[in-house]
Amino acid sequence: MRSLPKIFVTAGSLVIGLLIAVALFAPLLASQSPNTMNLENRLVSPSKDHLFGTDENGSDVFSKVVYGARVSLLVAGSVVLISAFVGLIIGSIAGFKGGWIDLSLMRAIDIVYAFPGFLLALSLVAVLGPSLRNLIIAMSLTGWASFARLVRGEVLYLKEKEYVVCSRSLGSGALRQIVFHIWPNLLGLLFVQATFAMAGTIISESGLSFLGLGVPSTTPSWGALLNSGRRVLFDAPHVSLFPGLAIMTLVLGFNLLGDGLRDLFDPRRQLKG
Repeated sequence: MRSLPKIFVTAGSLVIGLLIAVALFAPLLASQSPNTMNLENRLVSPSKDHLFGTDENGSDVFSKVVYGARVSLLVAGSVVLISAFVGLIIGSIAGFKGGWIDLSLMRAIDIVYAFPGFLLALSLVAVLGPSLRNLIIAMSLTGWASFARLVRGEVLYLKEKEYVVCSRSLGSGALRQIVFHIWPNLLGLLFVQATFAMAGTIISESGLSFLGLGVPSTTPSWGALLNSGRRVLFDAPHVSLFPGLAIMTLVLGFNLLGDGLRDLFDPRRQLKG
């Protein structure tokens, strides 16, 4: 049972690596441009010419799914990087300084948490307009709070550890203590949180695209493909089936990786065999 976390990490890494490779080599894998339309081939079932069939415009679903992986990974990666950076800075300041600074920052985090993240992102995208940049901005404005709260709690614990106290007694400033003594011990926890955040961001991006508030319609995305397949679900279920499977597979990969890393970084959570 002790090897279970390693199995999860390996399986998750393989799934994520495979889909990243699909995104990188999309032009080589796709049989045609995802925006190519041919009404004569409308709603064709999966075949050797169209592995995932075609949609209501005659576009190749396989090509759209392959190129859609680029959108999901780009949005998720950008949002998580921005959110983790902002959360790391704010959480570190709140946890290390304490007092009224900690109180003020935590109340700001509580305000962000008071609004459902998806609905807040939806409202922001509706105001800013659908585009890749606006989608990343809107989701980043709601995603940093979970990182900040996690970092703040860990900093409160780490700043009282012996090596940090010794560094402080030797005259180290706050910046040096945080950067050289606290942050290195936060990286594992932060990486685990980032994997779960990636999974949640992919689902949110797909949901916004499903509602028409994600990337522009000319950019292939899994959520938009799900929405187009909804209208022909009984006549051509393959239009929704394959992007849905892609979303499920990528989210499962990040969740497996996160579960495995969490247990590896915290041996107390591992099951004893």
